[in-house]
Amino acid sequence: MKSREPGPSGLVIVDKPAGMTSHDVVSRIRRLAGTRRVGHAGTLDPMATGVLVVGVERATRLLTYLVGADKAYSATMRLGVGTITDDAEGEISSTPGLAALTLEEVDAAAAFLRGSIQQVPSSVSAIKKDGKRAYARVREGEEVTLDARPVTVSLDVLAVRPGQHEGVPVLDVDVHVVCSSGTYVRALARDLGASLESAGHLTALRRTRVGPYPLDGARTLPELEESFGLLPIADAARVAFTARELSDDEARKLAHGQRLEASEMGPGPVAAFAPDGSLVALIADAGLTARPLVVLTG
Repeated sequence: MKSREPGPSGLVIVDKPAGMTSHDVVSRIRRLAGTRRVGHAGTLDPMATGVLVVGVERATRLLTYLVGADKAYSATMRLGVGTITDDAEGEISSTPGLAALTLEEVDAAAAFLRGSIQQVPSSVSAIKKDGKRAYARVREGEEVTLDARPVTVSLDVLAVRPGQHEGVPVLDVDVHVVCSSGTYVRALARDLGASLESAGHLTALRRTRVGPYPLDGARTLPELEESFGLLPIADAARVAFTARELSDDEARKLAHGQRLEASEMGPGPVAAFAPDGSLVALIADAGLTARPLVVLTG
């Protein structure tokens, strides 16, 4: 029996709704694209909405090189109340409250969260500790503290709104965050609350950009149900990576996994394109030659 020819390859930039896991979105795209060869670059929690980059067919091989892209978020932090998950989905763990502060006071308090920082991830995360997911350990009643890791954060305080949560004074803070891959925005809320001798958690999170892919280029699942389409793999790579234009001979060599002369375009990845505009491979310089990281023809 003849195997099915693979369908078109490309990215789908999805505007994920609240209440769905990233895996739920992948399952929906598998059905719409008619293939199981679908994956995503960078998980969004069920509570979060916004940009989820989904790869289809050969474009799944790009995802490894997109996961590390910087990301932008709009978020609301509630200071004065803490939860076990550092977001609104977890049980309340502390209610120290927080008196009203001005935007300028919160902005000054947030200074330590900006730039290159060491962040302790939320204990309820998918990070493994001693071979087991941290969230699984927490669910079993363990106290889990993860090692700090370096991240880079730009955080702008946009608005503050004093209020109450079940009689406890709280301060809701709207922020815009641009951060390196691996940053936990809910941990920023936790740490900002702690710095004010209180507590904090995230009540809303919307991802507005992943690398070069902004929210205004994303489509909702109902829109995709109505008219499914892909950002072609060559177009997706051209906006995400530095481009190197190949000769026919170079394209042929690279398609067979052979090295080329160094691109001198930095450490990579660099997207290498055939004369007809098709994406041949992602490459990286290694000394005097450029080696293929992943070949994407065929």
